[in-house]
Amino acid sequence: MEKIAHALEALRTSLCQSVDIGGLFSRNRIAHKWKAPFRSLSLREGIAWRTQDLLAQSLSLYDSQHILGARILLRSAFETVAVLIYLNQLTQSVLDGSLDFHDYSRKTEILLLGSRDQSTSHTALNIVTILKKCNARYPGIESLYAALSESAHPNYEGVSVGYSKVDRENYITTYSNRWSAMHGPSHIDSMLLCLDTFVHEYNEEWTQSFELLEEWITEHDTILEQTKRSGG
Repeated sequence: MEKIAHALEALRTSLCQSVDIGGLFSRNRIAHKWKAPFRSLSLREGIAWRTQDLLAQSLSLYDSQHILGARILLRSAFETVAVLIYLNQLTQSVLDGSLDFHDYSRKTEILLLGSRDQSTSHTALNIVTILKKCNARYPGIESLYAALSESAHPNYEGVSVGYSKVDRENYITTYSNRWSAMHGPSHIDSMLLCLDTFVHEYNEEWTQSFELLEEWITEHDTILEQTKRSGG
């Protein structure tokens, strides 16, 4: 448990405090006249803040033996990391030519500004769809999310298994809070998996793909301008 606590504190102290658009222009004026890279950067940093916050709160609940709440927050953390994984997959698709840049730009807009309550003009993507994409890179993440969802929802596990035990021989059902016994021992390992996945996607995958995207945009700027004007 000390390992995850130290790692989360290290992440908290390293969180980005601001993004300087002027600095981006100084870095590469051609690449950063387009909005998609800025959206990618903004989304990356927001995801970092949310991931750290969710995991820290999950750990706090775990320490207090509130395992159900800890699992629900961990589920949200995996959702959040999945968005970063998906963003990196989209960027790679631009680089390998399987996704049009302008379509990519629109997708980054939806990822950054999407909502389900119509508070924005963009409808958020379905997280289950995103997780299916992520499962191609991280086999098992979809099933782990599904298991966490069973805890979060008032389904069979969320109600019957979590709070009751049936003595079928004597036809007696007894009630108690069973979450700690069921999932307490595995919770920290799942948190570490979530955090390690985030760190890799944040430090390695995003950084590499972002730098390559800047180069790609610079090389293709003329055609991008042409296709933008023609509605491409």
